[in-house]
Order: sequence, then C-alpha cells, then structure tokens
Amino acid sequence: MEKKSVLKNYRFLVIMLLAMVVGCVVGWVAPEFGKTIKPLGTVFINMMFCVVVPLVFASISSSVACMKSRKRAGKILGSTIATFVVTGLIAAFIMFVLMKIFPPVLEAWTSFETEEMGDYASISELIVNFFTASDFVGLLTRKAMLPLIVFSLLFGFATNAAQGPDGPIAQWLSGLSEVMLKFVQIITYYAPVAFFAIFADLVATYGEQVMEGYGRALLVYYPLCFIYVFTAFPLFAWFGGGKGAIKTMFRHITRPAVVSLGTCSSVATIPTNMEEAESTGISKDVSEIVVPLGATMHMDGSCFSCVLKIAFVFGVFGQDLSWGQLIPILLVAVFSSVGMSGVPGGGYIGEYIICSIFFPTQMEIAFPILVMIGNLVDPPATMINAAGDYVVSYIVSRFVDGKDWLVKALAKKSETAAE
Repeated sequence: MEKKSVLKNYRFLVIMLLAMVVGCVVGWVAPEFGKTIKPLGTVFINMMFCVVVPLVFASISSSVACMKSRKRAGKILGSTIATFVVTGLIAAFIMFVLMKIFPPVLEAWTSFETEEMGDYASISELIVNFFTASDFVGLLTRKAMLPLIVFSLLFGFATNAAQGPDGPIAQWLSGLSEVMLKFVQIITYYAPVAFFAIFADLVATYGEQVMEGYGRALLVYYPLCFIYVFTAFPLFAWFGGGKGAIKTMFRHITRPAVVSLGTCSSVATIPTNMEEAESTGISKDVSEIVVPLGATMHMDGSCFSCVLKIAFVFGVFGQDLSWGQLIPILLVAVFSSVGMSGVPGGGYIGEYIICSIFFPTQMEIAFPILVMIGNLVDPPATMINAAGDYVVSYIVSRFVDGKDWLVKALAKKSETAAE
C-alpha cells in the first residue's frame, strides 16, 4: 500500500487526535480559557444529536430493504448474523472480564449524586426497553437508539417483502441514507474545532486524571487485539474449516489485516477479503453475503471498545462495574455494532447508543470521552473487524456447505495445480 494512500486515509483521524491533544494542553496551561470555549464543543454535540435518529433509520432500513437474497442466500444470511452475534458476545465478555481485573479509571473524576445516573430496571423491563418504545414518537429521540434499530430492521424487511429491493420505498430509503451520511460528513468537518474545545474544558476541569485513564485503557486494548488475532481467530477458523484451516487462515489473512490498518475502514477492505475468500475456496455466494454484511455488522473490535468505553465512563462517574451489569453491557455491545458504519468515524452511532442506555443525563460529559477512546483504538479495532470478516466466512461455510468444505476446496485446488 502506498505511503501517500495511508497518510490520506488517516489524515482526518490524525487531525482529530491532534486537536484533542492541543485542547488538553490548552486546558492544562490555561484552565480558565479552556472552560470558556466549552460552547464551541456543545454546538457540535447538539448538531450530531439532531442528525443521529434519521441517520440510523435510513442506513439500517435501506440496507435491509435492498437485499436481494433468496432461499440458499437466506440460509447464508441467517448463519452469518448468528455468527456475528456469537463472536461479538465472546469479544464483549472477554473485555468485561479484563475491565473487572484492570479497570481503566481508578478514581472518579468528580462526584455525582446517585440519582443522576438512574436506577436499573428489572431484567424483564430492561429487555422491553431495549427493543421497543411505548409509541412511535418515543422512537424519535436519541435516548431510544436500540428500539429505533429494531424498528428500522423491521421496516426494512417489510419494505423488501412488500415491494422488493427495487421498489420506490427501498430506493427512497437508499437515497435518504446517502443524504444523511453526507450530512454527517459535512458536520464532521467542524469536529476538530469542537473536540479542541471539549478536551480543553475536560482537562481544565479534571486535570491529570484524563491522561492517566486513557493511558490505562490503551494499555489493555492494544495488546488484547493482537492476542485475539492469534488465539480466537485460529479457534474460529478450526471450528469452521477443520483440519488445515488454521494454516490456511494465516496464509490469507495478512492482506486484509494490512489493508484495514492502512485504510482504517472495513468497507475499503471488502475487495481484498473477497479475493482472499475466493483464493481459499470459499463459495462465491457465501463471500458475497458475509464480507459486505460483515463490513457494517461484524465488529468484534468494536465490541471490545464498547465495553471499554462503558467501563471507562463508569469509572469517571464513580460507578462500579458489577457482574449484575454483564447482560445489559453485552447486549449493548453487540446491538450497537449493528448501527455502526464501516467507514472511519461511523457517525458516532455507537457512542450515542452507550450514552442513551447508561448515561442519559450525563451525555455532554460522557459523549466526548467515548469519542476520544474510539479514535484512539480505531486502527486495531478496524483490523479485528475487517480481517475477522474473512475468518467468519469459514464458520458460515461449515453451516452452508458442510464441515468438510475446506478439505474439498484444497483438494480441488491441488488437482487444478497438477493439471
């Protein structure tokens, strides 16, 4: 990959991080000034709050409404989504255990009254609130992200069933999705100024605790990602392909991993993943569903970061991460991944979902903290997400083409080479 291409793809991320670092320095050196410019950040947060609901609805419902899969593709689709959910749960559970052992924030940055954080509902109430709202108007708020995702999925399926992927509603949703993504892109141009102001205020208010917490978070996250590649990925490949799968997987996964790190985008890695899947012997109809769908839905790295973010902000607000919160956190980690885009930044949907579920009354503090973590862990998270799409193809192939699919594919390749 050319050096200029790598620099181009990481340019905005570097600008964002520089803006945050400069903001931290300003907040440390001139705390009064740092607190004064806080409104510059609030403007950006408010703009994003206004766009997130139509963005989530348009992007998710359009992707479902425009699906053309039938029969065998339905089996592939079901196996794919089930695999995404299971691997996401595994990743989220691993990070939850690590956060219990090695919490990123040891002391609260400031004190908050208990009632401000809200009381946890019963499990049954929590499940109902996760998936539904009491009426349609209740969906039109940033505090109902998961119910909105469910509604968007069902709306997309209904559109596909009633009119098909080429119907007027499906095409309208597709156009609306493009418009909303462009809308977010326009707003994001202002993000470096906003986050300069936000982190100037954070450091001015909370001091060295900010840097200490982020340092501990990265000390956990980066090693975990690379350990995951050499432990979980081989296990997934072996389960999906059986004998010879681990060796084959490592032979083909290097290119997707490098491309994902170079582009910082799961979507940009789709062509490489498709090529490696074909070279491995994975059925074309399997790779054509698993890889593109994985670019926006398969996010083990994002599940890692989601749990890390929740644990981090719990620490900031002086809350304990208890085993009683395991199920809600796992659900949020997995379902928020569905709403994340396969491009850098992703519209910050994941951060909004976390805030709406766990920190609804502290969004102005929690949101920029979560975004900062997201930017810091974006490269290794994208590598896990994108390279993992290729590995998941092994598992789906087992369910669709039988457990000996790889043996047959390797044998066929040997025969072809011998001729």
